[in-house]
Amino acid sequence: MNRFSNFSSLSFWNSNIREAVNRGHALKALLLFRQMKQTGVTPNGSTFPFVAKACARISHLRNCQMIHAHVSKSCFQSNVFVQTAMVDMYIKCGHLEDAHHVFAGMPTRDIASWNAMLAGFAQSSFIDRFFCLLRQMRLTGIHPDSVTFLLLIQSVLDLKNPKFVSAVHSFAIQIGFHIDVSVANTLIAVYAKCGDLCSAEIVFDEIDSGVRSVVSWNSMIAAYANFEKYDKAVDCYKGILECGLLPDISTILNLLSSCVQPKALFQGLLIHSHGIQLGCDADVCVVNTLISMYSKCGDVHAARLLFDGMSVRTCVSWTVMISGYAEKGYMDEALALFNTMEVTGESPDLVTVLALISGCGQTGSLELGKWIDNYSIDKGLKENTVVCNALIDMYAKCGSFSNAKELFCSMANKTVVSWTTMITACALSGDVKDALDLFLVMLHMGMKPNHITFLAVLQACAHGGLLERGLECFNMMTQKYGIRPGIDHYSCMVDLLGRKGQLKEALEIIEWMPFEPDAGIWSALLSACKLHAKKEMGKYVSERLFKLEPHVAVPYVELANIYASAGMWDRVAAIRRKMKYLQVKKCPGQSIIQVSGKTHIFTVEDRSHPEALCIYDMLDGLTSQSKQAKLTNSKVILNMNIIS
Repeated sequence: MNRFSNFSSLSFWNSNIREAVNRGHALKALLLFRQMKQTGVTPNGSTFPFVAKACARISHLRNCQMIHAHVSKSCFQSNVFVQTAMVDMYIKCGHLEDAHHVFAGMPTRDIASWNAMLAGFAQSSFIDRFFCLLRQMRLTGIHPDSVTFLLLIQSVLDLKNPKFVSAVHSFAIQIGFHIDVSVANTLIAVYAKCGDLCSAEIVFDEIDSGVRSVVSWNSMIAAYANFEKYDKAVDCYKGILECGLLPDISTILNLLSSCVQPKALFQGLLIHSHGIQLGCDADVCVVNTLISMYSKCGDVHAARLLFDGMSVRTCVSWTVMISGYAEKGYMDEALALFNTMEVTGESPDLVTVLALISGCGQTGSLELGKWIDNYSIDKGLKENTVVCNALIDMYAKCGSFSNAKELFCSMANKTVVSWTTMITACALSGDVKDALDLFLVMLHMGMKPNHITFLAVLQACAHGGLLERGLECFNMMTQKYGIRPGIDHYSCMVDLLGRKGQLKEALEIIEWMPFEPDAGIWSALLSACKLHAKKEMGKYVSERLFKLEPHVAVPYVELANIYASAGMWDRVAAIRRKMKYLQVKKCPGQSIIQVSGKTHIFTVEDRSHPEALCIYDMLDGLTSQSKQAKLTNSKVILNMNIIS
């Protein structure tokens, strides 16, 4: 009877501890365990795993050690289930070495034990130790399961190398786990994050249609969102509906994330409508993403309407709206909202400040940028390297190279991004020698340049017309560092060759690239054709641009200028007729200035500014004085020539 009573008590305590843990009440679970021990009830193999989970939730080493001591004194010190729980507990508390000590002392291990330890190494990005342990596991005769493969994929994600992901994929095929839908879904996500959309599509297509879940479709939609392919993402959404599956919040979020350009606004509106039908529009994350989507698609007014209609706003809500204004160059509205955010008691975070800094760089708002710099110091944010990097970039874009250089020199911890940003700043200001010297110092200090660093260096070479140095850096990037050139790198090389008049070689680079040339690279070659008055090649390049961007005015204007410089006015007239027929219009130029902290935008032929009459009277007066000064100088020079 006593034994039965004791068993009933143990079940009671275990049940209450489990319920407390599952409800997220970790401290209550530990208190129940303490009371259980005080009443004389002995814990069993089901008690310790839940208590270990409670310790992991509060991440307190002292509690972990106390529970571990209880296990060591019990008869469960060799129990594989309990010991695995101890390993998992230490890992989740951030004490990897303690976890490994427990793991190494286990007399027997099952696949769950190995996976727990592998998870620890994967989460801590200890790639070498992960693969070493995986090798040991296979040598002991334990076969990997789907969880092992998911951890294996996670371990190579930080490397951002499609070759490693491909190797893991091949291993999964050998073992037969590639047909596991969870493994396939994760492979899709990882391939996309590593920049290999083609492989992600192949994995998705190989999933049997009968086992494809909403998660599979969501993974593919997220992959397309990474590459801003909103049309493909919408096609996947149609596929979900055709299969009879029910989209969820993740589907809507991923779809909205793919709509980040003005031409995707209509699709964004449709997705918004579907989100309302599914009842997702009440979710604050969905509303935040909608605000971001409308802003990036150019409809800041719609974004603000959504923001104003929110009953509950998070820091993210304020940040996406401020960022939306900043990206469009509406710095007055961004700053006003930033001040309102602080007044309401919501503290701006790092991302909020970075959005403002970026906006200042785009609009050349130097005074506001300096104010944000001081704000960052007051809030202790300038200790963050990311903020310093952003400020260097902002100062350079605002034309204050001295401030950028001073900040860079004062940084105690410079990352690759810091060096790259400063090299870009030098190139932007025309200090090509300083840019290349910084690159050499960076290499001398043992810093490993990335693809963006080399892009900055190649841009510096292009600005300085240093063809030989550019070729040397391009070869260094591919041969020494194994970095695959992107289309921007090839565009720099085309620009370099074009400036030197080697247009044939530039065209050969475009034709031999491993991917299709975009409008940017053809535009670089067209500019070179204009510079060197190459009419026939200019016509050839323009035709390529007409196919890519039939309603963009730049290639038509550039080709017309090439013909005009050669005196071929009949062809200039023909291009103008073609532009009129296709309704191609030039975007009016804009000038942005700041006066007393307020931004003023002036557009060609726009007289809407409230002080327009005074401004343009003043400009006319200055123009008149300038012409008079030129006339006076001409007379002086003429008289000097007569005298001489």
